[in-house]
Amino acid sequence: MSKDYRVLLYYKYEPIENPGTFRDEHLEFCKSIGLRGRILVGAEGINGTVSGTIAQTEKYKEFLHSLPGFEDVWFKEDKADDYAHKKMHVRYREEIVSLSLEEDIDPDEITGEYLKPQQFKEAILDEDTIVLDTRNDYEYDLGHFKGALRPEIRNFRDLPNWVKENKEQFMDKKVVVYCTGGVRCEKFSGWMLREGLAKEVGQLQGGIDTYGKDPETQGELWEGSMYVFDERISVPINQVDPTIVGKDHYDGTPCDRYVNCANPDCNEQVLMSKENEDKYLRGCTAECRKHPRNRYVTEHNLTENEWEERLNNIGESLYEEVR
Repeated sequence: MSKDYRVLLYYKYEPIENPGTFRDEHLEFCKSIGLRGRILVGAEGINGTVSGTIAQTEKYKEFLHSLPGFEDVWFKEDKADDYAHKKMHVRYREEIVSLSLEEDIDPDEITGEYLKPQQFKEAILDEDTIVLDTRNDYEYDLGHFKGALRPEIRNFRDLPNWVKENKEQFMDKKVVVYCTGGVRCEKFSGWMLREGLAKEVGQLQGGIDTYGKDPETQGELWEGSMYVFDERISVPINQVDPTIVGKDHYDGTPCDRYVNCANPDCNEQVLMSKENEDKYLRGCTAECRKHPRNRYVTEHNLTENEWEERLNNIGESLYEEVR
């Protein structure tokens, strides 16, 4: 593969006076150069991930750096074989990460101490430091730092309540937090400090993405792969001793392959091997496997008899009882 494409991950908390106009102009420019991706714009700043050819991504970097207040945006870059996104979206949001606090946090006023990758690695190895993953549970399940706490949340906005419910783990302790690229931790570490939920709070500067590329750490102490919100779904981080920590939904074997359930009404992301995808028709439950609009069945042009035969092989049926 040529790797002639790039994926950019970036954000900046910077006041935008007219975010609606900013959004419209941004979308127009991105479309004019053929870029694809997902960008969130709000009064508090910008948060995005985009992909395109080297030329397209370079043009975008120049464009964003030319805007007042965004001259120093830090782009994290990955090489890719193709676009990592299907379309180009630029959307307005009240928050560029949805923490949904009654009293919002301004990271320019309060945020956790920035830790460079080597400092963060030392914190992981410190028995007196709590390492907290601020991402969603399905992100954690694909990969995480060794010994990190797994919040039982499906959305970032649920994390404050989870921490409050488990505050005995953090009170009077040194806590370090991490996320994919850093944008979630900017706010969340500030919230923990404001609420007095830890003695000290540090955050991994640049996120997991930067840690994996750092020449000193080389991603060491990361277990599994990193979840990303684009067509790639997962990317490797640990260059020293990579492992797989995800478990196949059906048989519990090591797996780092996420796919969406074939039932469009479910669409849950599920870890499964290609073999088990075929065996279970990509359905995460018996109900999903026999759903009338099962996408696996449609994609593979299975007849009703073939569908029924596949289900019979695993003791199930389209009908009430196995024939």
